[in-house]
Amino acid sequence: MQTLQKLSLPSMGCGTWAWGNQLLWGYDESMDEQLQAVFNLCVSNGVTLFDTGDSYGTGRLNGRSELLLGRFNREYVGLGKENICIATKLAAYPWRWTRQSMVKACQSSAQRLGKNVDLVQMHWSTANYAPWQEEGLLDGLADLYEQKLVKGVGLSNYGPKRLQRVHKKFAERGVPITTLQVQYSLLSTYPVTQLNLKDLCDELDIKLIAYSPLALGLLTGKYSEQGPLPKGIRGLLFKQILSGMRRGVRAASRREAASAGKSLLECLREVAQFRNKTMSQVAINWCICKGTIPIPGAKSVEQAKENLGALGWQLGAGEIAELDKAAANADKKMVQNIFQTK
Repeated sequence: MQTLQKLSLPSMGCGTWAWGNQLLWGYDESMDEQLQAVFNLCVSNGVTLFDTGDSYGTGRLNGRSELLLGRFNREYVGLGKENICIATKLAAYPWRWTRQSMVKACQSSAQRLGKNVDLVQMHWSTANYAPWQEEGLLDGLADLYEQKLVKGVGLSNYGPKRLQRVHKKFAERGVPITTLQVQYSLLSTYPVTQLNLKDLCDELDIKLIAYSPLALGLLTGKYSEQGPLPKGIRGLLFKQILSGMRRGVRAASRREAASAGKSLLECLREVAQFRNKTMSQVAINWCICKGTIPIPGAKSVEQAKENLGALGWQLGAGEIAELDKAAANADKKMVQNIFQTK
């Protein structure tokens, strides 16, 4: 049976959380033409992995991201069409607890996409609050693979203990895990530095996908404590974290802080200037150099072009070490996903 593990996934994908989300990202249906241009630009430049979820879209727009991807995929004619991989995450809603509920959820996603899902993923583990619920959902994921309704199966927000458990469960049925995605960036190194997920994924032949590689925009260099900040929840979060990013280290005095090294934003800015790249491109390239597949989002052609500028070059070992040091010393980190397990 063909699996995505036998195919070549791109070194970077495109996240589509914002394609339908009004609450956090201010989506409006007038953006659709621009989003289609983003899709076309990505595919024609080899970025053929699109990450979505059946929960993406606010209110009446629930499932909007999948609907748009389905339409864009049908209408695209050009280079790379045969390599397009649409990966959708199925939400572990409280009312989903049987294996059949996951099969039906994936079929609904396929209906919105107008084609079978290429890579189906468990959006989050219920281990932190309802471990009993997870067994049926995982059985359903494996059923989808066995019934050839998907090409591959992936997980999201799983830590090493849960990952090993699911890997063993799936291996008994001959179902490989293709990908694991976690929140990973210079502001969220926890999954790799503390959970050691990259080493485990390499051992199990699983590709590690880095979602939110720009930390919701904090690593773009576009925002400062003086503002202006994004509206709503993002703005509140940015306000809390930006001061810690500027200080860079936990230190009792400014003199100690200065001797400990540059802040993360200062380090990013210096590397970007030296490389003649943007801070976003450096942050994304850092994820690629760490052996992950980052999936930055894009709501405009300009943002997509900027993301593409992270490809075709690599940071040097010294630059990576400097960024690692600055990231480790950052006083404030990105808030971890509450569903991330250990």
